[in-house]
Amino acid sequence: MRVRRTKQGFTVQAIAGSHVVLLAMNMPKADCDGHMGFAIHRTDHTENEAYWLDGMKSFAETDPGLASAKYPTNKHPIQGFTWSDFSAKPGHHYTYRVQALKGTPAALQKFRQVEVEVKTESEADGDHDVFFNRGAAASQEYVRRFNQTPTLNQAAPDDPRWPWLSRGANEAILAFVARAAHAGYGLRVAAYEFRLDALAAALKAAKKRGADVRILYDGCNNPPDQQGDVFPRDDNRATALKAGIKSLCKERITRADAKNPPISHHKFMVLLKNGKAQAVLTGSTNFSLGGVFGQSNVVHVVENPRVADAYLQCWNLIQNNPQHPELQQTLSALNKLPKKLPRKGTSCVFSPQSSADALDWYAQLATETEGALFMTFAFGMNAQFKQAYRSGKAPLRYALMDKLLGPGVPKAQKAAAKQEMTNLRFQVANRFAVGNLLTTNALDRWVREHLTGLNTHVRFIHTKFMLVNPLSNDPIVITGSANFSRASTVSNDENMLVIRGNKRVADVYLGEYMRLWNHYAFREWAAQPATVRAAGFKHLDTGNRWWREYFGNSARSRQRAYFSGGD
Repeated sequence: MRVRRTKQGFTVQAIAGSHVVLLAMNMPKADCDGHMGFAIHRTDHTENEAYWLDGMKSFAETDPGLASAKYPTNKHPIQGFTWSDFSAKPGHHYTYRVQALKGTPAALQKFRQVEVEVKTESEADGDHDVFFNRGAAASQEYVRRFNQTPTLNQAAPDDPRWPWLSRGANEAILAFVARAAHAGYGLRVAAYEFRLDALAAALKAAKKRGADVRILYDGCNNPPDQQGDVFPRDDNRATALKAGIKSLCKERITRADAKNPPISHHKFMVLLKNGKAQAVLTGSTNFSLGGVFGQSNVVHVVENPRVADAYLQCWNLIQNNPQHPELQQTLSALNKLPKKLPRKGTSCVFSPQSSADALDWYAQLATETEGALFMTFAFGMNAQFKQAYRSGKAPLRYALMDKLLGPGVPKAQKAAAKQEMTNLRFQVANRFAVGNLLTTNALDRWVREHLTGLNTHVRFIHTKFMLVNPLSNDPIVITGSANFSRASTVSNDENMLVIRGNKRVADVYLGEYMRLWNHYAFREWAAQPATVRAAGFKHLDTGNRWWREYFGNSARSRQRAYFSGGD
């Protein structure tokens, strides 16, 4: 939901997702002289609460020295033209009162005020149900809530960290399986990682209720690790055996003749009723503890029989382990890629394909959009997308990455590859953030953070989605299992949803994107050498300077204009 209000030249636009409300402010540059920042008051009409929201920085002059490092914004305002409320709850009715302040730290005065009233989106609502996990275990809130407790792989099932980190993702997976209530229902599962005991138990229970349950998991003979184990095949087998559902499972082998076979990278389930597809659960979330509770992921349920049937067709195609070239040809024919914009509504793209046409098409959308671009990259940025960030038409282009460089870059080429990415970052239209955490408490009142211990390879960003001009009336959301790479297009089993014109879905994805982008952009900055941190970490500005970087030809000026819907 989006609401935009203007009073006395002061504009506030609220973009309400499910767990995030993004507030964007705008005013003429001429009105900003002496501007000390924004105070934000929230009234929660659902829970009948009202209070000033908190920020993370303070004025040195009036700093109360709180150990919590949180400060009410009417005393220590937000010095930025965009700010997100990450404490919002799905399906809540809120009023945000935003005040622009002048004066001094000890005597702040309101000189502009706008109120916006919004309702956050429910996670399950309409044709698309969207559940993002927390995806940020390395956070101040995690440490405040749970302190230095043992890693999660040692935790009991009732440990309170599980639901906090899941944030609805695990619950959505289990609720989807529970819909197979009796013999009239069926479930078709395609999994790269089938290592979630709770899911295996739920599927066993569905079978006992009479549902027709069939499971495909990656059984490729990948190179073994140092212990001789083949991942994920051996873990998948162990999970099925432990749950007593081996008879329901079949191994998906992409290429029996290949030393390094493509991976069956799907993470979807199709719900059937009387043999007909009803809904599909998909997204980036592997069915594993690390996928659900660790790295950032999304569970996306589509309540559309036509879309669900496309996934059922894909499942039926791969269940008998067809020859790879045959599967490529069949899926390429089914995809029917458009030349320019996708069809209105929801369509699907499945891999492996005979060519990289789908990847080229994604890159074309990224390059040609004239609004804004937001993408996640779990395994580095493909060359075609580097070109989109180098010379694309969008005046604002965000990238959120697990690592700056993808795997497999030869040592001799790493310096040049890093410089190439650094050059891209310096372009005024580009705003990059790379996963990181606070490993020390060198920053005043910030405590050392730690991860869950559930992820070793991809620790932070595992989502695979792109948002093409999400704040327009015709946004495009592309989301699923594929990593925007050549391998994910022509080699691996993959699936993507292409959703055009659904502002609700775009608002949910954008809110979560900015939540993670802001989280990791700060932590990446804080991980720089101490001399850089010492030079950059300051209290709130009292020298009438902070707002100036939000005007002119700067990345923050473009951010202010795009999110506020202004100039």
